[in-house]
Amino acid sequence: MFARTKRLTLRPGWPEEAESLHQTIAHEAVAMKLAQLPWPYTQADAEAFLSMPRGAADARFLILTHDAAYPQMVGGIALTDHGSGLMELGYWLTPTAWGRGYATEAARAVVDMARHALPARRIEARHHLDNAPSRRVLEKLGFREIRREPSYSVAQGRDVDSAVMALDLGQDEEVPTRMAIAA
Repeated sequence: MFARTKRLTLRPGWPEEAESLHQTIAHEAVAMKLAQLPWPYTQADAEAFLSMPRGAADARFLILTHDAAYPQMVGGIALTDHGSGLMELGYWLTPTAWGRGYATEAARAVVDMARHALPARRIEARHHLDNAPSRRVLEKLGFREIRREPSYSVAQGRDVDSAVMALDLGQDEEVPTRMAIAA
């Protein structure tokens, strides 16, 4: 699966991109915000991630910007199928891409994909409570907090206070795009 938005291309990663993935994700500031990323993150970790088998319906992507002359890797996003129509959304961006709206744009594309092409009825996502920007991304997409619980962070080696947020994918649940109107 692939997706293209106004500024981004979402596509599977390839094994030969391990060095680029390593340079993009191997930042302590990124690792401390994620549950499953080890710290330090090594080239071998990138190689192992990119060589993981993928099924035809797997929604696991690298995020590339196409704002400039050449596409540039800026992050990753995935939906993990937990069965019974429940999927979990996870995403990350390299620090130089923070604050540009890329996470919202990529997540909106993946949610639309889940809504229209995957057997998903509900998407859950979690964020560390100290990661307000990630919460704002989810809220923009219509996610609502359903509970708080600790989540183990591999990089931090401990449980971290987290919020679990959910989006039900019923046809009436889609959040309309907000528009500004000039007076």
